[in-house]
Amino acid sequence: MATKKTSMFTLTERLTISATNTDTIETFDLGSYVDVGDRQALQIHSVDYIFQGSTANDQFSDSLLAGQSVLIQLTDLNRGGLVFATDRALVSSAALFQSGAGDLNMETDLYPDNYGKGSDDGRFVVNDQLYLTGRSTGVAGGETINVTVRVNASIVSLSAKDFMAIAIQSTAADN
Repeated sequence: MATKKTSMFTLTERLTISATNTDTIETFDLGSYVDVGDRQALQIHSVDYIFQGSTANDQFSDSLLAGQSVLIQLTDLNRGGLVFATDRALVSSAALFQSGAGDLNMETDLYPDNYGKGSDDGRFVVNDQLYLTGRSTGVAGGETINVTVRVNASIVSLSAKDFMAIAIQSTAADN
């Protein structure tokens, strides 16, 4: 199905959430990695999420109010906000909850965010951007919540049939 053109590498983007109950969106530019003419796609192997406070050395629990949550999703189409788990554009997602007692609980709430390391394992993306969307139900006053997303990926060449199938599925998911 896919022929690897590169070894695995990591793409990193940070999303800064400063308002409560408001979607915040950042993008990963994949224009250098995806090439329609060469049937070149990005193969995502795993996605990791790192939650931090206003600065790198802040206590995260100071930024997120007690009893509140942070939701984060990575999609290969721009939906303009958070999506249901049935949306084909959804690549990965996570949620972090802080209890009323201040205990933090993080979980990936969709797929296993680790797709495997084999040549056929992974999520193939043929779009030129990935979209990172986050929302918090309770950002403390004067604070921000920073979520860093690390996407482990490689560049692959697909057969013409496989590339078209993925492109058609992605286009159908856009409707």
